[in-house]
Amino acid sequence: MASISALGIGSGLDLNGLLDQLNEAERGKLEPIERQIESQQVRISAYGELQGALSAFEGAANRLANPEFFQSLSASVGGEALQAAADADAAPGQYQVEVAHLAGAGSLASQRIDVDPGETLTDGGGILTLAFGKAPEGEPDAIEISVAAGSTLEEVRDAINAHEGAKVSASLVNDGEGYRLALMSHQTGEAASVTGMTFEDGFFADGVAVSDAEDLEEGAVVQQGRDAAFSVNGINIVSPTNQVEGAIQGVTLDLQQPGSATLQVEQDTRAVREAVGGFVEAYNALKGTIGEQTAFDADSGRAGELNGDSAVRTVEARLRNDLSAMVGDSAQGEFALLGELGISLNLDGTLSLDDAELDMAIANDMGAVERFFAGSGETPGMAGRLAETSGQLLGSNGALTNAIGGAENRIESLSQRYVRMEQGIEQTLERYRTQFGQLDGMIAQMNQTSDYLAQQFAAMDAQLGRD
Repeated sequence: MASISALGIGSGLDLNGLLDQLNEAERGKLEPIERQIESQQVRISAYGELQGALSAFEGAANRLANPEFFQSLSASVGGEALQAAADADAAPGQYQVEVAHLAGAGSLASQRIDVDPGETLTDGGGILTLAFGKAPEGEPDAIEISVAAGSTLEEVRDAINAHEGAKVSASLVNDGEGYRLALMSHQTGEAASVTGMTFEDGFFADGVAVSDAEDLEEGAVVQQGRDAAFSVNGINIVSPTNQVEGAIQGVTLDLQQPGSATLQVEQDTRAVREAVGGFVEAYNALKGTIGEQTAFDADSGRAGELNGDSAVRTVEARLRNDLSAMVGDSAQGEFALLGELGISLNLDGTLSLDDAELDMAIANDMGAVERFFAGSGETPGMAGRLAETSGQLLGSNGALTNAIGGAENRIESLSQRYVRMEQGIEQTLERYRTQFGQLDGMIAQMNQTSDYLAQQFAAMDAQLGRD
């Protein structure tokens, strides 16, 4: 707060300094409120970290709570002839695949053109026509490309590459004796193969020698595009591309090279193992976050921001109850407890996973593993129950949301109290300022009176001395 420089002039007292001290003393009353607001803000941040860890655990539980997840299939390939991926429409089975040859893109190179790439090639401009093997229904078998007058061989190449429907890439090739205009189809397969390149009459400038590429006379170079050829369990199949869908229902084949391969489509047990491991890791991460926020150091006397917090105790208690409760009926051959799948609840509240025991449970009865985590019918499994509990704790009326709301309300109340106290301090200081001003004036007046009387007494003494 700014000091009033006029204070103290009349009295000679340091009233400004005294007013500053009073201001500092009064504002010291605000510090406890500031610390309480900061404490509530830190708590909200801690609740946010806890929400994030609980949300991650909810996601891991939801993954295992979905029965369709346990129905997912994987495709494994023995051999280097292909790669494969299976989707939900695939069926378990084994397939022998023989790849005869891969699909290839067609190419066409013109006869040598007797001109350097940067010299004028065309005369008055014209049309260059590209022909293809067999275009899909609704698309043309040939494409016309306009070439400007006075274009060079390089500019003709660029005109082809700039044409949106050309379906080829153009380049210039020097075979050691001259330049050729070379084309490569964008797509593989016979139908997409470029088969002809025709120059309109009058296309070339005077002095440029070139043969008619449409007739593919001696000197033109053509490589026909071809379809991939392979067989599945002895059934011959052709495909215009090396990525094949539909040959095996629900499986996408990616042909890599000629050769043999064995394809096995089966339940994706690896994904289940990874999901269970992720479930354990997410829960332990949540426990770690809770431990950090509620820790107490006896040596330093420092406590975590949520030490003793009721909302945290609610989260821990509800999740622990779900984890320790039974799900299925062991007497019916079902898994009933986490421990039967190799998941142990430790003394510190964390989970540990025995990979070998989990692998054995998955190998022996994947259906029982699915029912334990995902449930059956309207009855939720372990993961479904935990996901539901987590969702409730995170919901709009959940323990954490209510705790954050309570902290926000306390901050709002403290802020209002802070403003009221600050206004009161301002009023108090204004009252002090007024009183100091009055005191300053009174002392100044008294000093003036004192000076006047002293002068009068001095004058009287002087007069009496003369007499």
